[in-house]
Amino acid sequence: MSADDHNSAKAIADAVNEISERASLLVREEIELAKAEVSHKVGRIAKGAVVGGAAAVFAIFGIVLLVEGLAWLAYWALPVGTGQIFWGFFVVAAVLFILGGFAGLLAARLFKSSSPPMPAMAIEEARKTREELSS
Repeated sequence: MSADDHNSAKAIADAVNEISERASLLVREEIELAKAEVSHKVGRIAKGAVVGGAAAVFAIFGIVLLVEGLAWLAYWALPVGTGQIFWGFFVVAAVLFILGGFAGLLAARLFKSSSPPMPAMAIEEARKTREELSS
């Protein structure tokens, strides 16, 4: 084996080693990009959940007072005898159950049509890298 053959074999081995290191670095960077994307999306979802929870607490207390008022209004408007207050509350409860059913159906449709948080940029970069490496 001559010196030129030895040098060319070493050059090929060095090139393969360098390509392997760069590919490994590229894969690690794509994994980090995916982690960053997912953590960013999860963070935004968490912040939205906290703010939505606070809004829900205020809305629930407001709705309780509103429903109480509607029940008394229904009692006043219904042609029932005095002392039969419960009919106003039953009417309002029936309306709330109907509205709750419609809201539940709408929520089920929205959950079915939503997609989980995916690292779209990292997946696209990985697809481009795979195409470049295969060609």
